[in-house]
Amino acid sequence: MEKKYDVCALGELLIDFTENGVSEQGNPLWEANPGGAPCNVLAMLNKLNRKTAFIGKIGRDVYGDQLRRTVEDAGIDVTGLLTDGEVHTTLAIVHKLENGDRDFSFYRNPGADMMLTADELPLSIIEDCRIFHFGTLSMTHDGVRAATEKAIAAAKAAGALISFDPNLRPPLWPSLELARECIAWGLARCDILKIADNELEFMTGETDFDKGAAILKELYPNIKILNVTAGPDGSYCYYGSARVFVPAFKLGGTIETTGAGDTFCASVLDNVLDNGVEGRTEESLAQMLRFANAAAYLVTTKRGAIRSMPERCAVLELLK
Repeated sequence: MEKKYDVCALGELLIDFTENGVSEQGNPLWEANPGGAPCNVLAMLNKLNRKTAFIGKIGRDVYGDQLRRTVEDAGIDVTGLLTDGEVHTTLAIVHKLENGDRDFSFYRNPGADMMLTADELPLSIIEDCRIFHFGTLSMTHDGVRAATEKAIAAAKAAGALISFDPNLRPPLWPSLELARECIAWGLARCDILKIADNELEFMTGETDFDKGAAILKELYPNIKILNVTAGPDGSYCYYGSARVFVPAFKLGGTIETTGAGDTFCASVLDNVLDNGVEGRTEESLAQMLRFANAAAYLVTTKRGAIRSMPERCAVLELLK
């Protein structure tokens, strides 16, 4: 049966405050960029002409209004985007490090994205998608964790593929033990995994990608496509007995890396929608990684994420 949505995602929708120069008085200027990993993924998928839907919660405030407008403008279905009348929209301060990476500070104690409950889930949307995508920021607290677990169960029961990006943010967890436990829960339920190098080490204790991936593949045989992102070095795909590596694009012009991993993840899901998870060749996986790496590079040449996703034609032009 044909599904209405290609990808549905659940999780955080927030404002990323990113550095944007200095005022005449010498004070740092911050740009309020709409963000949040799951919605970043959907924004890129919409650029690739996919039908998407988002499930989450924002506050009844100026930032919540900005986020709703932004998501609607991106073409994402917001039927499942709820508003909390008491808790403010979650905010993140993104500090750019000298190596181009980022450090995050969060205003989320609580934040509206944490307030989504299992009873509020739009199950009709979840059951009508081909791929369901989630991360762990919707698992940091009991109520939203229960909502995430119920959503994934509903998506799996309806035959959707499950996509998971741990997106580890240590400051948001009561303990790293709980973070590790929730990531393991997600690993045990996904078909498609995007995991960053630091997260692979966090879960396996291995800095060697091959050894870390082998541990995950043995522990979680449900994972069909296991992608490891290594920042400026490139990305790896582990599929069956195959190991594919594609180097990153290093063409200069990088402003910040916010949204790069989400752009990569969306590009992989776009490829899976066309080619599935079964019977993949090494060449088809290499093509998947090349496109995803190119798209991820392009988003680093702009500030923010949701409004900075590249068009398919721009990615294809870079690949030439």
